[in-house]
Amino acid sequence: MAMVNFSADGKQRSGYLALPESGEGPGLLLLHAWWGLNNFIKHTCDQLAAQGFVVFAPDLHHGGIATTIGAAQQLMENRDFPAVQATAEAALTFLRSHPAVRGKMLKAVGFSMGAEFAGILDSSHPGLFDKIVLFYGAVGEDLSQSKARYECHFGEQDEYEEMEYIEQMKADNVEIFMYPDTLHWFVETDREGYFHPESAAQAWERTLDFLHG
Repeated sequence: MAMVNFSADGKQRSGYLALPESGEGPGLLLLHAWWGLNNFIKHTCDQLAAQGFVVFAPDLHHGGIATTIGAAQQLMENRDFPAVQATAEAALTFLRSHPAVRGKMLKAVGFSMGAEFAGILDSSHPGLFDKIVLFYGAVGEDLSQSKARYECHFGEQDEYEEMEYIEQMKADNVEIFMYPDTLHWFVETDREGYFHPESAAQAWERTLDFLHG
């Protein structure tokens, strides 16, 4: 479990790599929310590695970390989107070629902003992912043409995601779970006022069953 470097468009980028106890396993790309590559994301990587996955979480903000909504909005406004997308693509290449990864198919887990990039990578690499989990990130498009299976988790009281975009995602290869009395970021333990322990526990149980199934 450590920060590692990789190259994206000739620039050095970084990410958090977590390996299972066996030293090898299926590859899983974890894509963070607009807060950046914070301690919650690193802890989540460690938890998923303990489940047998080789987990890699690229730093899509290139060192930027936000703890407030205002600071996160500023990170989003100032980001270089092509550079962020290049980082996500390079992270995917890094994970695919890592010697600890077993199997040709990868998995992905995306949180909010990271869910958007999970959808982008799935579209640009059809057939590479077999399972993708989205936490409160409505990609707002028809996912029926994807070769991956999707599991999506949303709070019923989410003020950032509109139901019409969630409805557009419905397809035979997509399972959507709605959690009552929950807001955005409801699984993130460091989001005071948003974290919902009971719903988070249920969402993670469903996520692990899905990833292992």
